[in-house]
Amino acid sequence: MRSLVLLGLVGFAAQLVDGSLGMAYGVTSTTLLLAIGTNPAAASATVHLAEIGTTLASGISHWRFDNVDWKVIAKIGIPGAIGAFAGATFLSSLSTEVAAPIMSLILLALGVYILVRFTAFGLSRDNLGKPLRKRFLTPLGLFAGFIDATGGGGWGPVGTPALLASGRIPPRKVIGSIDTSEFLIAIAASVGFFVGLGSENIDFAWVAVLLAGGVIAAPIAAWLVRHIPPRILGSAVGGLIILTNVRTLLRSDWIDAPGDVQTITYTAIALIWAAAIAYSVREYRRHKEQESVDAVEAELRKRQAEEEPTPA
Repeated sequence: MRSLVLLGLVGFAAQLVDGSLGMAYGVTSTTLLLAIGTNPAAASATVHLAEIGTTLASGISHWRFDNVDWKVIAKIGIPGAIGAFAGATFLSSLSTEVAAPIMSLILLALGVYILVRFTAFGLSRDNLGKPLRKRFLTPLGLFAGFIDATGGGGWGPVGTPALLASGRIPPRKVIGSIDTSEFLIAIAASVGFFVGLGSENIDFAWVAVLLAGGVIAAPIAAWLVRHIPPRILGSAVGGLIILTNVRTLLRSDWIDAPGDVQTITYTAIALIWAAAIAYSVREYRRHKEQESVDAVEAELRKRQAEEEPTPA
């Protein structure tokens, strides 16, 4: 009973983070399942089954808060589902030990870029409204879906930074669209796991508890992403990407850093991340105050113009 309650809390926390930042439900949940001895394929299958419910609830919530770009979902979700099915089907014979550090390096670079871009400059509006091309979204969806199924998570960590880096849609719509399209990935991966594994290795009680926690958190997360300013949201996402992927690299066979080095590194990243978010909050408030002053001055100029006598 205690483990089920813990799983429910993990499902709630994972969906709260995922729905707010567009990533981390699969990574968080799968990590816990692996820590208690579940084999990788069964852990990923359990999480993806739960995600069918959590992503549906999250997608509906994001849709109600107008956080969804349906054109992006159509272009990235279908190839993502194909990649997820392939990854799930072949997970038992595939190894991600070599691919994971390489992927983490790419994501780390994207994370640094996003953190610096949003913290220092805010949301660039130069490309907002421009369509995201299919030739970009299709391979992105295939790759992200495959990594998500084989690694127990990855749709958000791959898809969210790539779409944020494009600068073509607002961060809240990036997150809403990634979370909503993940419903297709969860279905495809689950079908693939049933084809490759059957159902004997899946604990459906765990699935139900993870699902319950995630469904409760979904509308809360959708509300948060609707109301968090883009600059602050971008800083939060960038820091999460950096921390997650540095952790993967430090624990990989490439580096295998000692515990003390890992602790110092995580502490330094956390401090930089906190400082970045604090700076973004300060700059956001400053810009809002300036906008208020500009609005008042514009209103005064308008009234003065209306009060000036009309020339005879």
